[in-house]
Amino acid sequence: MSKKVTMQQIADYLGVSKFVVSKALSGKEGVSPATKERVIRAASQLGYFAQRGGPARQEKPGQHPAGGSKPSVLVLMPGIRFQTKDSVYWGRILDGISVRLEERGFGMAIISEHSIDGLLNMFNPNGLLGMIGVGEISTSLLLEVHRCGLPMVLIDHEDPLLPSDTVFVNNYDCMYRLTQYLLGIGHRDLLFAGNIRFSRSFFDRWNGFRDALEAHDIPLRGDNLIRLEGITGFSGQFAAWASRCVETGALPSAVVCANDSIALDAIAAFGKLGLSVPGDVSVCGFDDIEDAHRVRPALTTVHVPKEALGRRAVDRLLERVTSPREPHEKILISGEMVYRESCRDKIGRKRS
Repeated sequence: MSKKVTMQQIADYLGVSKFVVSKALSGKEGVSPATKERVIRAASQLGYFAQRGGPARQEKPGQHPAGGSKPSVLVLMPGIRFQTKDSVYWGRILDGISVRLEERGFGMAIISEHSIDGLLNMFNPNGLLGMIGVGEISTSLLLEVHRCGLPMVLIDHEDPLLPSDTVFVNNYDCMYRLTQYLLGIGHRDLLFAGNIRFSRSFFDRWNGFRDALEAHDIPLRGDNLIRLEGITGFSGQFAAWASRCVETGALPSAVVCANDSIALDAIAAFGKLGLSVPGDVSVCGFDDIEDAHRVRPALTTVHVPKEALGRRAVDRLLERVTSPREPHEKILISGEMVYRESCRDKIGRKRS
């Protein structure tokens, strides 16, 4: 059996005092952000967070905390990058979490803070079964949850430093299949639109797109990626890019977007330039938000079972509470192709 990693070992590894390591890992003041990041990274590399132990938790599914109130699960959903309960994407995931918790007899406490101080002031860890994180959450916040001894499951996010169970749609395979579909109907000049550093999901979707091209011996060029900046409102960027393409005669036959919101902005921008979708260019999205079938032409996309992501995260959290020593899992849920009117094959026939 391997020996337990101690704070002193982390301190020796970094050449700092054990006092500095203790402060950094406990979230106390007196350590610079840069030093705290070094300590957290070193602790992760040495296996400090992955080892068994930490604050003991006595509650089991179905047991009520002191006072007889309904046991609850903390749902951490920082209000960044439009990760809110009103979102057409994230809100549906939250619905799945809520329904499953109600089915299993548990309550839900939603926290939208993205600062550690705000988080600590809002809940008592001893009255919670665990935490479900929705979307991107900072390492500092996740470290705070880890210090409290709460088991956690993350949806559509994973942290490279802190081990946890995660739930994703199978982004890579779905985008690979979507790109294969376009290649199968004759497209060879395809571009991917999105910021691949925005999230792990976007990066996996880009890899699926790229590998599908390589499987068909289509060389990957620097201009196969439309690098969008920002979080939303891409119509202007698309319009400027498309204008240049029209001027140079380099408009691709199909644009594969990292999500539906980007695809809808692309369709709007092409329309303002007098370009027809799918007449001049085919457009695909990912997620199958509600507006995807309302836009004209209706959007070809990948249906993400958003509520299922939330339900599966609840199930996995309860499994983790019951069996805390089981290996962590990365759960992939399959998405489904949705073929609509925004794509046509290369000889001109619409696909629906």
